[in-house]
Amino acid sequence: MASPLRHHSDDPPALHDRAMQDLSFIRRTMESAAAFTDVPGWGLVGIGLTAIIASALASTRGSAGAWLTVWLSEAVLAATLGGVAIWRKMRRRPRTVGAPVVSAAARKFFFGFWPAALAGAALTFAIIDMDVVWRAGSTVPHVLPGLWLLLYGVGITTAGAFSVRAIPIMGVGLMTCGLVALLLPAAAGTPMLALGFGAWQLGCGLWIARRHGG
Repeated sequence: MASPLRHHSDDPPALHDRAMQDLSFIRRTMESAAAFTDVPGWGLVGIGLTAIIASALASTRGSAGAWLTVWLSEAVLAATLGGVAIWRKMRRRPRTVGAPVVSAAARKFFFGFWPAALAGAALTFAIIDMDVVWRAGSTVPHVLPGLWLLLYGVGITTAGAFSVRAIPIMGVGLMTCGLVALLLPAAAGTPMLALGFGAWQLGCGLWIARRHGG
């Protein structure tokens, strides 16, 4: 007598489901290994131009507090310009269905950059003496311009490990400007900021815009 057919409740997944899982795994792996190419060249050009203007304004200030106000305002403006430019470039890039706007490579880039930037902000307020900074004729601490350039360059270089080759090159150039600013007399601080944050970033921005788009 023939035995009744057995019904398996745990049937193996369909071939289609397996294929979709494999494709999803491959996509995540490729995304993790990809370089972050959404650094906005024209955004860096804009940041470089505003830094040159800020250095010209800061050089005419009569106190360290006024000088600091100019550069902190420039930092906020630069962060806004850079953030908007990166976001717009990421949104324009073609994406597969279901892929996030902020890719794994982008997250690695940002996590590589922000620790050094936040350290620079914290050290700035640790170095500045708020009791004397607004007095007429007060001077900017000698280490401050070099510290900014050095830590910003460290952040860019670290983040550049997950981006195109031009980014770590830009970071090394900024670090070099920072080291030179620390070795030169205090009067060279503002010109070195104009060179590093201004001219160097502007030049790198033009290079990136030409090679990788704006």
